[in-house]
Amino acid sequence: MRIVAVSEAALSLGIGPGLMLADARARVPDLLAVPHDTRADAALLDAIADDCDRYTPMVARDPPDGLILDITGCAHIWHDEAGLVSSLAARLAHRGFTLRLALAETPDKARALARHGQGQSLSLPVACLDLEESQTTALRRAGLYTVGDLASRPRAPLAARFGMAAVSKLARVLGEEDVRITPRRVPPALFVMRRFAEPVVHTDFVLDVIHDLAAEAARELRARGEGGRRFVASLFRSDGDVRRLGIETGAPTRDPALLLRLLRERIESLNDPLDPGFGYDAVRLDIAITEPLGAVQTGLEGDVANAEAVSALVDRLGVRIGTSRIRRFAAGNSHIPELASLMFPANSPALPLPWPRAEPGEPPLRPLHLFDPPQRVEVIAEVPDGPPRRFRWRRVMHDVVAHEGPERIASEWWKRKAGHESGKGGLTRDYFRVEDGKGHRFWLFRHGLYGVEAGSPDWYLHGMFA
Repeated sequence: MRIVAVSEAALSLGIGPGLMLADARARVPDLLAVPHDTRADAALLDAIADDCDRYTPMVARDPPDGLILDITGCAHIWHDEAGLVSSLAARLAHRGFTLRLALAETPDKARALARHGQGQSLSLPVACLDLEESQTTALRRAGLYTVGDLASRPRAPLAARFGMAAVSKLARVLGEEDVRITPRRVPPALFVMRRFAEPVVHTDFVLDVIHDLAAEAARELRARGEGGRRFVASLFRSDGDVRRLGIETGAPTRDPALLLRLLRERIESLNDPLDPGFGYDAVRLDIAITEPLGAVQTGLEGDVANAEAVSALVDRLGVRIGTSRIRRFAAGNSHIPELASLMFPANSPALPLPWPRAEPGEPPLRPLHLFDPPQRVEVIAEVPDGPPRRFRWRRVMHDVVAHEGPERIASEWWKRKAGHESGKGGLTRDYFRVEDGKGHRFWLFRHGLYGVEAGSPDWYLHGMFA
């Protein structure tokens, strides 16, 4: 067992990471040692990263004890880069953390400066390149101790002897090559933020601030010709805790009043009420997903108003029970009945496929409910390839008094390896809409062409009309 991390007091006694626990106890008999909990360390790092979201949405983990923040475009919220860095340092120090900060133009350069000493990158040791131990040892044996020693030499011999990874890492530490970080969360398409001079404990005041932020974001969205589909409000408490409230809308919007109403309903539906603690000191509104939103022409039949009413209903239900629990039907790109309609989340973009509609005054072309799978029935017909005259379903005989059809539906022959050859693939279906003597309407089909695809085709009941 080896020492992983030590306190300042232990370090002053000559106990450092990597030392055997037995040797450490020999030096300090009353040494207090606890098992290393990697999960607790990772959870603590995540908590610190959540708190750092107040400075930028681009936060990446650098395990086991580091974070990388991309503050591009965020420094103006804190007046300048120096103000942001000083605020971050003071905040973490106040929470009892010892930290080392560095500001650079590339992530690798900032990481090297923070972990291996401040100053110029040329004076950094070659260990900052994070190469394999054998490569680092080889560099030192060759008399190359610092980044400056490597930077003054041609890159081709270095790549030939130490590999391209060493040359690439050297370019990143020198700031010659920039590799973007991979943030913990997907960056939003747009975000607006407000800081408070003093912590705020009143939730209503915070909601009013979110309304103002939504109005500010709406102006930017209007200039882009877009609307938001997913919004996330992040409430940053002064003690480092972060509470996020996410809502989704069925259609793109930039209406601050609608957003505030949905947020209030989202808060009311929470199992645990919002606890401001010692107060919120910052609020950020992320527009995570945007879509084009232009002017809408109102129709004479009120289709737009109906669509807006349905969208508002979906939004309210989605806030209370979750958008994944609300489903809607959409036309599928297939003529096969069981594949002609699909179910999607209610807030997903609509597919540009029209629903098949019957003529005014005509019965519906398809029943609302289809049996899955179709149910086998016994049919009696006047001629083998004619319409049904009588059929038995669930031990009950039904006499057909009216019928319409057939509607012939072939299989998707273009998906077969043999193409449109007869008998190669699925059978043809002949659908009939029939009505029995009691007024019940059924949707039957004969599976296979008589004498061509099947000697005695089977019949199935695929659905019933209301």
